Amino acid sequence: MSRHTTERWAPIVLALILLLLWQFACMAFAIPEFIFPSPLAIGQAMAEFAGPIAEAGWKTFWVTMVGFGISIVVGVMLGFLVGSSRLAYAAVYPLLVAFNAVPKAALVPILIVWFGIGVGPGILTAFLISFFPITVNMATGLATLEPELEDVLRVLGAKRWDVLVKVGLPRSMPYFFGSLKIAITLAFVGTVLAEMTAGDSGIGYLMQSAGSSQRLPLAFAGLVVIGAMAMAMYELFSFIEKNTTAWAHRGSQGE
Repeated sequence: MSRHTTERWAPIVLALILLLLWQFACMAFAIPEFIFPSPLAIGQAMAEFAGPIAEAGWKTFWVTMVGFGISIVVGVMLGFLVGSSRLAYAAVYPLLVAFNAVPKAALVPILIVWFGIGVGPGILTAFLISFFPITVNMATGLATLEPELEDVLRVLGAKRWDVLVKVGLPRSMPYFFGSLKIAITLAFVGTVLAEMTAGDSGIGYLMQSAGSSQRLPLAFAGLVVIGAMAMAMYELFSFIEKNTTAWAHRGSQGE
């Protein structure tokens, strides 16, 4: 078996081993389902409530994608501004760090007052929690452009804008895709958090309802769905990254 095949199957094999150990522990210690459900009980709950779970999952998915899409637009624009100007970097970056340190759970009650119960708080929470990595990585990619390269381009007649657009942006793409893989997982966290607090539908609302009625297998089924959606989007961005920025990974492809 080749190394590539081994690495490809390693996560699946590890996941199966962990699931078997989990199931064995629940059976060996006779842990009640309302305390810690076994993988088999979670699977049964997913089969029994497949319709409601699918409906809630779709609601959470599109709300997350809307908030995530907004975070990409704002993050790229703000990252370009911060990374292209030393003054903007000095002025804006500390404020971004301070805002990112604010727990987003503390903002949900404020969003409820402003936008009410529904999709509004979910979209905005997904946006607020996911735009920071995109902004920081875009700014880093632009701000770390080699001074020697910029000097050479200036000598050849390139203007500051030309350097940023034709060299800085392509060079920032690996940073950008790296930030997307981080931000998408955070976006799902933000959406579920808002749905558990201010939602009337979605996976977060389903998990909150299941937990309050001590139906832990259904609540864990919601966690599985969220993890599967986040992992699928992560792999999608990884695929796009490998096919658009292969030049940035050429040194490690032969390893």
